[in-house]
Amino acid sequence: MRAEVQQVADGTYLVHGSNTNWVILTEGDSATLVDTGYPGDRELVLDSLAQVGSSPEAVAAVLITHAHNDHLGSAEYLRAAHGTPIYLHEAEVPHARRDFLHQVSVGEVLKNGWRPGVLPWAVHAIRSGGTAKVPVSAPEPFPASGALDLPGRPVPVHTPGHTLGHSAFHLPEAGVLISGDALVSGHPTSRTRGPQLLPDMFHHERGRAVASLDVLEGLAGDVLLPGHGPVHRGSVRRAAQRARELAV
Repeated sequence: MRAEVQQVADGTYLVHGSNTNWVILTEGDSATLVDTGYPGDRELVLDSLAQVGSSPEAVAAVLITHAHNDHLGSAEYLRAAHGTPIYLHEAEVPHARRDFLHQVSVGEVLKNGWRPGVLPWAVHAIRSGGTAKVPVSAPEPFPASGALDLPGRPVPVHTPGHTLGHSAFHLPEAGVLISGDALVSGHPTSRTRGPQLLPDMFHHERGRAVASLDVLEGLAGDVLLPGHGPVHRGSVRRAAQRARELAV
């Protein structure tokens, strides 16, 4: 299986998995992996690391934007097989352990099944492990505030709403924002293209998701790497503003 890997800046790669993206940040022989796709995307995750000249053993840490299955999929595998630390916002740590699950329910998906794209997306999600049990047994909160001492020097930015502890990651020097599901550029269940929020059924607290756009609007950058959809080039500030306009 071959992953679709796109270099967007020096040492910065956006990888398109099956309906979900992840990001690889490289520095010398080391790498940071941001998100890990669905459980069924594991071979794509491993291939993407190989394509950028890295390997699971070279991953210094996995950063998780939020603990939904389509982003958490191979985190526990990497932790158990290679001792890779898994870092999230402190509010998301119990979510990764599956002390609770804030994820769209099957019933909610069925209620929205009449919407274009929802049922094909749901079938794909189930086949890819979207309803599998993939808890991380020892997730950890970010080890420091500000820029993390990891390849890429990502800065966690708390953006709650999609989940309680959702975090984006800002790369100030590169002008890049890894936005996870706080701000996307497309989704199989959306007919809109360009910067937007995910459809309402996916957010734990939609109001807070909209409010978190204010936080993203304040970040400098001209490259947006979303959890879903293609890379978006242009002002991050304007991208957040557009998403808010669409959310009204």
